[in-house]
Amino acid sequence: MLDMKFVREHEAELRETIERQKRYDRMEALDTLLKIDEKWRKLKGDVDALRAERNKLSEQVNATKKTGGNVAPILARVKEIPSKIKESEEKMVALEGEMRTLLAKVPNVMHKDVPYGENAEENIEQKRWGEPKKFSFPVKTHVELCEALNIADFEASALTTGNGFYFLKGDLGLLNQALIRYAIDMMLKKGYLYIEPPLMVRKKVLDAAMDSTGFEQSIFRVQTDENLCMIGTAEHAILGMLEGKTLKEEGLPVKCFGYSMCFRQEIGAHGINEKGLWRTHQFNKVEQFIFCTPETTWEAYEELKANSEAILQGLKLPYRIIEICTGDLAVWKARSHDFEVWRPTTQSFGEVMSLSNCTVYQSTDLDIRYVRRNGERGFVHTLNNTALATSRILVAILENCQNADGTITIPEVLQPYMFGKTVIGKN
Repeated sequence: MLDMKFVREHEAELRETIERQKRYDRMEALDTLLKIDEKWRKLKGDVDALRAERNKLSEQVNATKKTGGNVAPILARVKEIPSKIKESEEKMVALEGEMRTLLAKVPNVMHKDVPYGENAEENIEQKRWGEPKKFSFPVKTHVELCEALNIADFEASALTTGNGFYFLKGDLGLLNQALIRYAIDMMLKKGYLYIEPPLMVRKKVLDAAMDSTGFEQSIFRVQTDENLCMIGTAEHAILGMLEGKTLKEEGLPVKCFGYSMCFRQEIGAHGINEKGLWRTHQFNKVEQFIFCTPETTWEAYEELKANSEAILQGLKLPYRIIEICTGDLAVWKARSHDFEVWRPTTQSFGEVMSLSNCTVYQSTDLDIRYVRRNGERGFVHTLNNTALATSRILVAILENCQNADGTITIPEVLQPYMFGKTVIGKN
């Protein structure tokens, strides 16, 4: 979340953001927060004054003793001060708890171009690429194709593990690995640092990365340790990797990407309510991440967007880019775009990538800073974007590249990773 120093210094921008969102509950939270902060600063001033007085009185005691004077009145006042400091500090701690609760309701400062909208239905389509294929035969769902070709087993996974899991077999499993290698090679060519992160992180990292609603609806906790959670994306672990670090300006931006298994509860409106690969508890993902200074933050944003476009265009999957509106924008994001691929079976686009600029919202909690050559310090900006989540891209390939005989044409860019194979037939 943002810190109070940032809120004080950017009050006007925060008020403008909340006005644009038409979220007056957030404005009320900001007003209350600033009033409590005023009380806290008054108490801090009192504590600082009391400490200064105590130091001054200690000097007076020493001076009075040297001259043989009466130190009793001075010592009496000195003895009163610790209890007064303690009383004020206890009030400050209580106020800090209230402030933290309110800070969680204060949104990040939005980018000026974020469009107004009440909810996800009012997100704005910004771009389309590629023409959906016209089929001369009835298209099959990816589940029908998988089962007919014997390249996945959803019944067995439901028995061994439960809904939301799957077995990939034969060429589909190899295609999954081909997608991972394709995304890794693409990002390496762009000069990003490859990272394989831990698959578990501490809760405080997730608290910095998202709000409590997102946490409760998506993250698995480790049963033997309530403070440890399975990652929902490599973004979380990469973010936490630099906790407490101060980076030199000349070493920024730090551009990296990570491959990991990801785990999500998917509680909420959708849930795990259908067989297949589109919405699952476990999946493979390659994630992009950039740490940078404020001056380069939007240049980095456009770079991450271009990277994802290059990956989708290489696969020749029709897609569109959606700008997230004010009513659908998460509290920790300054701007966000979703990438959606065309699904011929639903005759609609489905989300496969999400691009976000969180500016200082995440780095503040984890104390990730930069220092300039002149000594000036600030919090780094953090940005993330999916490079490729294999399960949903597999769905898009199966549905868009199916043939009349039930086979699947392998996208050309993936064929070198499939030992030259061009078509997936029955396993």
